[in-house]
Formats: sequence, C-alpha cells, structure tokens
Amino acid sequence: MVGGNAIRGTRVGAGPSGESERGESAPRRRISYWCANGHESRPSFSMDAEVPEEWDCPRCGLPGGQDAKNPPAAPRTEPYKTHLAYVKERRSDADGEAILAEALERLRQRRQI
Repeated sequence: MVGGNAIRGTRVGAGPSGESERGESAPRRRISYWCANGHESRPSFSMDAEVPEEWDCPRCGLPGGQDAKNPPAAPRTEPYKTHLAYVKERRSDADGEAILAEALERLRQRRQI
C-alpha cells in the first residue's frame, strides 16, 4: 500500500475555486516601473490605491521609477568601518601620539614599583 493522503493537492476546508465563489475582484491597474539596469516591473494596484513613486525591482533590487528614460539612482551604501576607522575620524595623529605616550608612561611607572 502506498502511503499518502487521499486529499492530495488541496487543503482542508478548501471549496471550489473561481470568481463566482469568491466574488468579484476589485478593479485594478498595472503601473510600469524601470530600474537603472533597464528592468521593467509591472505591479498591479487597486484603482483607488495611492501609487508609490518608486518600486523595488524584483530582479536586481534597485529602486525603479515610472520614467523609463530617467530611473532613480542606486542608493549609496556605506562600506563597513572598523573600530580603528571610527577612532581615526574622532582623533588626530597628535591626539593619538599623546594618548600613547600617556599610556606608556603609566606602564613604565607600574613596572618600576
């Protein structure tokens, strides 16, 4: 005997599918968006819904606009910064040398005791 479910391909409680069973769908409109790579996506919106100015491209993830000749620019992503890079932004080389000299002096005093 083959193991399996006799109700294959449906879920429990699922009725017949079709427009007449679910009611009429809301009127829709399709809007075209183009990304910087030239991909076109056409999501559908309800007629009374507010249409966004930008839509993320499902192929490459870049933002897309409604003007095919002038798509929005790709967002600029900041590279990962190390702890040292943040410290160098806050302190000058002279500050670093002063802090190092102070730390070395404390270390030398501890060793003499």
